[in-house]
Amino acid sequence: MTKSVRKNTEQYLHLYKQMVRIRTFEENANQLYLNAKMPGLTHMYIGQEAVAVGICEALDSTDRITSTHRGHGHCLAKGAEFKQMFCELLGKAEGYCRGKGGSMHIADQDNGNLGANAIVGGSMGIATGAALSAKLLGTKTVAVCFFGDGATAQGLWYEVMNMAALWQLPVIYACENNGYSEYTPTSEIAAGSLKARAEAFGIESHKVDGQDVLAVHALTQGLVNRLRNGEGPFFIELETYRYHGHHVGDINRSYYRTKDEETAWQKDRDPITNFGRWLEEQDIASSEELSEIISGIHAEAEEAVQYAIDAPYPNHDEVDTHVFAGVKHALPYISGDSNGS
Repeated sequence: MTKSVRKNTEQYLHLYKQMVRIRTFEENANQLYLNAKMPGLTHMYIGQEAVAVGICEALDSTDRITSTHRGHGHCLAKGAEFKQMFCELLGKAEGYCRGKGGSMHIADQDNGNLGANAIVGGSMGIATGAALSAKLLGTKTVAVCFFGDGATAQGLWYEVMNMAALWQLPVIYACENNGYSEYTPTSEIAAGSLKARAEAFGIESHKVDGQDVLAVHALTQGLVNRLRNGEGPFFIELETYRYHGHHVGDINRSYYRTKDEETAWQKDRDPITNFGRWLEEQDIASSEELSEIISGIHAEAEEAVQYAIDAPYPNHDEVDTHVFAGVKHALPYISGDSNGS
């Protein structure tokens, strides 16, 4: 083990644990859906763990992120806890949004998570606004906007990139290119290079292996340091892969991708397996120690799932709470009262 590797041993183990936490959470979320205990659909982040963990490890708790409909990994990497996450998925009162957001709308402002968003590209403006706020206030806070390759077709992205470039805002646009926009290969919907689209606005752009947590973290850490010094914005295209379908109900994927393709990614480019092997090769952890980490996280998840199942639902008298801004003024208009128009 080299001196530099020894120095970062604790951080490396933390990266591994965070990726395992995300995968374990998602496996349990999928099982809750299959057992008909979770309302609605959810979109698995399994396979993309190195992206969320590598990026969020470079951020402080005060830094901001915005997420996507496939956002559990981002939430957990930014500091979310199992119990509150599972409660939110099950619509329970102890969830991050008191059970009202569900799988695709989790926010945790105490940890800088401004929220997941079911609208494709919907959080791009929020992240850019957070970066603008940081610049106007003179803080060193940065923002990261996570989105998928499909969201690059949204006009909002071009609007916010233009604004961010003109005003040199401290924001990273992190595109998780998992090869598919829902059920369509990216090659069939995106002409040219995604990286070149950001470069057209004069935004410094990078492409990195999204399955390599160390590469993702090293790149992001350098960019974050530059953002804090007044540089930016930046764009990162992260090549990654979702092991499951577009959502938990997408179980027959043979009509848009092959089993051989899925197997190859899982066998050769799994971010957790490959990083675990590297930790063993560097004598940072033995296979037994890594197994203990996995077992401990599985036990934590099992306890959290049961906690969420037993937790109470929100009381019916708060059906309007945290839903409307200025309920007294909003409700007459919504009900059709002409006095509220």
